[in-house]
Amino acid sequence: MAPLVDVQDLSFRYGGHLPWVLRSVGLSVEQGAAVGIVGESGSGKSTLVRVLCGLVAAGGGTVGYEGRDISDWLARDPRAFRRQNQMVFQSPGSSFDPRMRIRRSVGEPVRALERRRVSEAELTEWLALVGLDRTILDRYPHQLSGGQLQRIAIARALSVNPSVLYADEPTSALDVSVQAQVLNLLMDLRARLGLTLVMVSHDLAVVGRVCEQVVVMRNGEIVESGPTAAVMHQPAADYTRSLVAAARAVSLAASRVPG
Repeated sequence: MAPLVDVQDLSFRYGGHLPWVLRSVGLSVEQGAAVGIVGESGSGKSTLVRVLCGLVAAGGGTVGYEGRDISDWLARDPRAFRRQNQMVFQSPGSSFDPRMRIRRSVGEPVRALERRRVSEAELTEWLALVGLDRTILDRYPHQLSGGQLQRIAIARALSVNPSVLYADEPTSALDVSVQAQVLNLLMDLRARLGLTLVMVSHDLAVVGRVCEQVVVMRNGEIVESGPTAAVMHQPAADYTRSLVAAARAVSLAASRVPG
């Protein structure tokens, strides 16, 4: 069976005279998989998921979704593509218009992509999906915590019933205890909804908790990829070994914190 997302020889840069952000990237994402893309700041990982999600156009190579180039999807049926490919952005605080109440923000994808009104029952259902009560619908973003806002961002993305959920550093702006809650939520939603999950992180330990496949990026290129357990236990690239060592050091330090 063909992969759900198929990337071949992908390149990208933000301007004609600027360095390439992505160079000769290739990867496949199977239906229902959880794939982590890990690397340091500037490695190209966030740019990669923006290309996969259709938010920016590739500079070269091809990106296929369901066996069809996404440039064709976006030219012929952009709403269908965007319904099936949704993004949760890194900073929950900047993901929402501060002038909009939560009820308005959560319903944006349905209004834009399905061109219909959103019912109160739907809003309540979407919030319940991520463990929130409908009483927050009339609040503004500044009245909520970072963890609540990230849950709302996830609910908003799921409102159009996507096939693929892209999560760009979904826990990096959150406290450690809240990070664990959001990761558990993503794992639960993936199982319950049959989602395909592509998650970006600078932390290999976070990816190892959620994703069974990992792609390691550096300087716009993939340096290693494979099953997460294999990559973490027997990394082939020097850079991956440094990420593994950092993840183990953080885990050891956390285990020594008095309870």
